[in-house]
Amino acid sequence: MASTRAAAGVYPDRTGPVIDAWLGERGFTLGERRVVPDGDPVGAALRTALDAGVDLVITTGGTGVSPHDLTPEQTLPHLDRLLPGLMEEFRRRGAASTPLALISRGHAGIARGRTLVINLPGSPNGVKDGLGLLDEVVNHILDQLHGVDH
Repeated sequence: MASTRAAAGVYPDRTGPVIDAWLGERGFTLGERRVVPDGDPVGAALRTALDAGVDLVITTGGTGVSPHDLTPEQTLPHLDRLLPGLMEEFRRRGAASTPLALISRGHAGIARGRTLVINLPGSPNGVKDGLGLLDEVVNHILDQLHGVDH
C-alpha cells in the first residue's frame, strides 16, 4: 500500500488484508505486503517485487490527484507494455458507484515481460471493484505471460 499516513501508523492498512484474502482464495502464494510512503519508496518496493520474479503485483493508494499521489509515476517506468483497457474498464465500473473513480490515475501493464502490475486506489471499495475485474482476467493474462496458448 502506498500511504504516507498508514506507513507512519496514523491509521491501519485497510486494503492489504482485502487483497491478501483475494489472492489466498485463488491459490496465489502470498509475498511480502509492504506499506510504504508514496513517492520513491513505492518505486523501490516495485523493484524489489520485480527482482523477486513475482507473477502479480497489486498496489493500492497514491492514484488520486493530491500532490502526494505519485504511485502512477513510480509505476509507469517499470511497465514494458500497458494494458489501458483494464484501467478504462475499472474506472467505468467504479463510476457506477462513485464519480470519484474517474479521477483514479492508476496503470495496469506488464513489467519485465512476465509480471502483471496493477495500481488500485486506496479505498477498500475501490480495491474490491478492481479485484472483481481482475478476477475475470487475471488467469488468462498470467497464462499468456507464461506462454500458455488460448
